[in-house]
Amino acid sequence: MTTPDTIATSTTTGPRAPVFPGLDSIRAVASIAVVATHVGFWVGYYDAGLIGAVVQRLEVGVAIFFVLSGFLLAHPWLRELRTGARRDSTGRYFVKRALRILPVYWVVVVGAILLVQENAGTSPARWVDALLMIDLYVDDTLLQSLTQMWSLATEVAFYVVLPVLMAVLVRVVARSRWRPVAMLAALAVLSLASLVWVVLAAGPLTAWGAWVTQALPGYLGWFGAGIALAVLDVEGRHAEPGRELAAVRWCRTAAAAPWTCWLVAVAVLLVASTPLGGPVQLVSRTAAEGVCRTVLYAVVAVAVVLPSIFGDPSTTYARILALPPLRHLGHISYSLFCCHLIVIAVAFERLDLVLFGENMLVVLVGVLAVSLVLSEILYRLVERPFMRLKDVGRRTPATTAAERPASASS
Repeated sequence: MTTPDTIATSTTTGPRAPVFPGLDSIRAVASIAVVATHVGFWVGYYDAGLIGAVVQRLEVGVAIFFVLSGFLLAHPWLRELRTGARRDSTGRYFVKRALRILPVYWVVVVGAILLVQENAGTSPARWVDALLMIDLYVDDTLLQSLTQMWSLATEVAFYVVLPVLMAVLVRVVARSRWRPVAMLAALAVLSLASLVWVVLAAGPLTAWGAWVTQALPGYLGWFGAGIALAVLDVEGRHAEPGRELAAVRWCRTAAAAPWTCWLVAVAVLLVASTPLGGPVQLVSRTAAEGVCRTVLYAVVAVAVVLPSIFGDPSTTYARILALPPLRHLGHISYSLFCCHLIVIAVAFERLDLVLFGENMLVVLVGVLAVSLVLSEILYRLVERPFMRLKDVGRRTPATTAAERPASASS
């Protein structure tokens, strides 16, 4: 999942890196949506008519995470191409990603195996698979309370391929010049190729295993949408007044009406909650349903993210999303994403709750309350201490200290 960090290296030599405080709050919304959809499954709420289907479709939080990752992680490459501002080396990029993702992940894996009764007797091989985050690809199912980690494994796969993807985009497609139209066209092709994978994963690729429906190729369109937003943002910030792409002006116009963007997102999510998006039960989707779901979720994710990128930071909407408590929820959202299924499983096991038979609101409030406390602990005792190691051994020129960007999300 995308996580709090600076989006550009502190040794930036060009214009100061932009900050997007509202995206922290959007991350919090996405994480809570994921918690809600999982609670909905455990209490059997998916069958509660349209509202139950909407709860299931709150899995759209994953699409929001992926769009945020594409935007924030590609941004430094694009700024470097457009302005010459230095970015992290590829090696440091990987170190920062590992420090941000792995410590909390490992703590949660150990906790899930030791605390959840269904995981009792887990073999050493399964321990290794889970700790290495390869169980999505080598095991038939994921361990109980770690089933949400398929999306983290897919995001990590994106981290791995991003330097290659950006090298192709910058050096091959753009020929090391600022060519936003060419890059946007290439990203459109990438998104179409991703939809082809979605179609194939519902048919001939099923023989490869269940992982094909959760692998990176099927979600490159969501990451690509985020990268496209980064292209447009960099273009809008550095183009001559009145000469930026028409798409940038469209984004600014849409962002000027943030509540309309959210209304569009809700309307599209309702459409996705109909049979067009496939069944609400955990069964395979047809190729058409998979494509529809992928496209509609992308629209929802872009609609909720766009105002915090292109909108006026002085508006009431922007000020609300920049409130420190909301941003802090975004800061701990990764830990919330990782630990909440353990809380659900342990609650059902130790409190004798009835699977598919509890009150949705009561369980959701209880799970969020406990999970947020655990997330705060993980954030303070695991996430922050390890992230302090990201600049160990790094020499920051004193002349650039004033250019160091404030906390942003990446």
